[in-house]
Amino acid sequence: MRSSFVATTGLKLIRTPSVRQQTARRRLAIVGAIAGFAMLSGAIGVLTAPHGSTEPGPRTGPFSYFPSE
Repeated sequence: MRSSFVATTGLKLIRTPSVRQQTARRRLAIVGAIAGFAMLSGAIGVLTAPHGSTEPGPRTGPFSYFPSE
């Protein structure tokens, strides 16, 4: 049964949002927060990444601790 306090006529901005609209807003807020956090993390990663020479470092492997000579 519908509540008698919910406005069914009038401007959209004045009416109380429905449960479906509130759920959609929550989902949008959560997705926006996750996307914003991912973009912020990516920006921090790009800004803090080392920008040195492109030559590879020393080769290491499973037997690099044993002398080869």
